[in-house]
Amino acid sequence: MNVHVLQHVPFEGIGSMECWLADQNANTRYTRFYESTKLPDPRQIDLVIAMGGPMSVNDEREHPWLASEKEFIRQSTRLGLPVIGICLGAQLIANALGARVYPGSHTEIGWFPVEALDTDGDVFQLPSGVPVFQWHRETFDLPAGAVRLAGSEACENQAFQIGRNIVGLQFHLETTPESAALILENCRGELVQGEYVQTEPAIREISKTACVEINQIMDDLLSYVTT
Repeated sequence: MNVHVLQHVPFEGIGSMECWLADQNANTRYTRFYESTKLPDPRQIDLVIAMGGPMSVNDEREHPWLASEKEFIRQSTRLGLPVIGICLGAQLIANALGARVYPGSHTEIGWFPVEALDTDGDVFQLPSGVPVFQWHRETFDLPAGAVRLAGSEACENQAFQIGRNIVGLQFHLETTPESAALILENCRGELVQGEYVQTEPAIREISKTACVEINQIMDDLLSYVTT
């Protein structure tokens, strides 16, 4: 399996997905936009994973590579490739497919539950009420043809699916205690008191126990989109 990861900052890597990919003997390559903006031929890829980052999908003037990244995502979806987007990655999928991305009603940082929706057809079933790791200020409209998979009090559109193998998650299921610590170390200035913003000690404490459950859901999602 040839996997290509779109990584936007050095402190937001693939977390627990690294173990799943190793178990599949995947050939995992990266475009690390903070080092190089070169993208591969999507016809040579079996799975695309778009990760998070502190920038907005609307920041094309500051980050011109966002335009080519969105085109790469569009091409990948047209080819029928499995594409998973996480946080910024989900917003990139939505925006690449014509949906609006804009500031949400709430900044959401920390461990908060999402509620899965009852849906018809062949879609990935997220469990309800599981605390997942959130770190976002923006949200998105659903792109055409998308099925909403989950929402929350703070953010209506938390997850969506298009077809059988394109999934966007506003939250992080790949989080490990180590990856949560890296984001805290690099983005703690965003921890401004708010209804849906936890303190750094609370985030670190919850991370010690919450990651195992969400990492299994991440593994299940990877298996789902690649089967």
